[in-house]
Amino acid sequence: MISLVKAAVGGLTVICRTHGHQQAPLHSYLKICAAGLKTFPVTPDYSNVVLPEKPKLKFLNKVPNLKQAKKEKKKLRDIQGPAMTSNTFTCGQYAIVAMGGGYLHWGHIEMIRLTINRKIDPHTTFARWRISAPYKPITRKGLGQRMGGGKGAIDHYVTPVRSGRLIVELGGKVELGEIEHVLIQVAKKLPFPAKVMSRESLEEMHRKQKEMEENNQNPWTFKQIAQGNMMGIRKVLSPFDLRNHGRFAGKFHFPGRV
Repeated sequence: MISLVKAAVGGLTVICRTHGHQQAPLHSYLKICAAGLKTFPVTPDYSNVVLPEKPKLKFLNKVPNLKQAKKEKKKLRDIQGPAMTSNTFTCGQYAIVAMGGGYLHWGHIEMIRLTINRKIDPHTTFARWRISAPYKPITRKGLGQRMGGGKGAIDHYVTPVRSGRLIVELGGKVELGEIEHVLIQVAKKLPFPAKVMSRESLEEMHRKQKEMEENNQNPWTFKQIAQGNMMGIRKVLSPFDLRNHGRFAGKFHFPGRV
């Protein structure tokens, strides 16, 4: 005897055909339309995130508070080589990382502060500086002056930045996709190449660099050639090249060199 049995499965009414007292498998008659179904990722857990009292970037002085301004030499080594400080995350999750050396003027710093403070939500996001206020004096002579006459007067102050240094750090109850467009907008206006990175992407970059050094197939690296003084190359190399193994040319970084 064939009869129809009505069953409710997940809010759907399914009609099954039974033969006598034996019921046919339900899944063979159940048809689910897959069109329009979406799989959403798991929501991140922000239970351990604590927002500071002042989540926005603070104002940095244009001129350092000095009793007497003192002139300095150029000291281009301030922007050469890798950054030894502020090259890792502290409390944030995303940051703008410098991929080369250069000087940040007070106008750049103010542009970063205004753009980020206007675009972020202080109830869910906080930002922190990883650079100091301008402190290095830059001198300049007026137009139309003759040669000589000593060093010019102090014109403005800048902040030296080396490759690999974090400029500004963001964190809080926010994902990268929500603030990435803001950080990219800021990174494009900096006077040196910069990149928006997270904790995971920065660790991945360091891991790839270390793996490339360990699995290098070329037996002749810059370090071995320089230390072995092949073809008398030490005559034309500077201490800067010997210390950084040729990975930097002035303020420019070579990411593919080992």
